[in-house]
Amino acid sequence: MMLGHTALLVAFFLSQAGGFLSHPEDDGIPEEWVLLHVVQGHIGAGNYSYLRLNHDGRIILHMQSLKGDADLYVSDKTLHPNFDTYKLQSVTCGPDVVVVPGDFKRPVGIGVYGHPSYQESEFEIRVFYDQAVPQDPFEKGSYTSDGHNKKKSAQAADDFQEEESIFWTILIGLLKIILEILF
Repeated sequence: MMLGHTALLVAFFLSQAGGFLSHPEDDGIPEEWVLLHVVQGHIGAGNYSYLRLNHDGRIILHMQSLKGDADLYVSDKTLHPNFDTYKLQSVTCGPDVVVVPGDFKRPVGIGVYGHPSYQESEFEIRVFYDQAVPQDPFEKGSYTSDGHNKKKSAQAADDFQEEESIFWTILIGLLKIILEILF
């Protein structure tokens, strides 16, 4: 009898581990999409959390609400898009997907809105780069007159700012949890 329970437990854990080891193709993600970042966060009802996208090219934002319902607003005009000032949006009750065209001016503002129907929403955004869209090597401003790529150093600085933003998001989330425990 104990052996049967053990076998059942092992089968359960193996089935759960299969989800972690699955390939992106299993999620319906095309092979030419490259995963750049995964951002997780919490957002209160009726509030916004803002992110900045600095990567060039066609970018796909794939957000899943893990708890509650979070909505996605995107703009190349403001770093703080909302339901009044956005260019692209996805406001479904399921997975939210927004395709940011390569010709959007960078940085692109991303607003995550916590739907008021839920006290708190938890979300995960996977940021993909679409390699299938060719980059224009003669894009204006991509090279200086001496032939050095000036975008690389600017992108490195932008990536640092993005990592710093993720750090603050995680830190604030941890502080909220600590405050909930204390009070």
